Amino acid sequence: MRLLALIGLLAIAGLVAAGGFFLGGFFDISTSWEDPAPVNRAIAQARNASIARHATDTPPGDLAAPQRVQAGARTFAQLGCANCHGAPGVKWQKFSEGMNPAPPDLKEEAAHLSPQQVFWVVKNGIRMTGMPGFRDAAADDALWSVAAFVKKLPEVSDGDYATWTAPPPPAEPPKPQ
Repeated sequence: MRLLALIGLLAIAGLVAAGGFFLGGFFDISTSWEDPAPVNRAIAQARNASIARHATDTPPGDLAAPQRVQAGARTFAQLGCANCHGAPGVKWQKFSEGMNPAPPDLKEEAAHLSPQQVFWVVKNGIRMTGMPGFRDAAADDALWSVAAFVKKLPEVSDGDYATWTAPPPPAEPPKPQ
């Protein structure tokens, strides 16, 4: 019985000490240092498991259609995704270099994620990473188009991306009658 009391007392003392450490400002929350490898692995495992568990939406049937991929490129550009992730022919913005964790290179990540997972991340974001959720910024159909574009991203040329995201030409003024 004394052993259980001692274990309980140690657990309470540990919780109080951890609370004092984190809530007392002793933990450095800056981005100036890298997390230790075991912490990175634990965070990656939690992130991947959460995405896998929640990414259950069924993609539209035309996910691979060129029109959807091109629409996804336009939405990707409009939402500012290239600022952090870059795009074909578009460099990442300087501020993204200071993010911790660093935004992933989507050309590499696309191979490891299903369209459902890309859609879920774009729609819901990922806490404590700087990745916002766009559920209120764009309709699901537009977010599915972004997922289609991200899945095709490794194959998209600089020229194609520039063409797909170029603003439409100005309308010609009406001719005088």
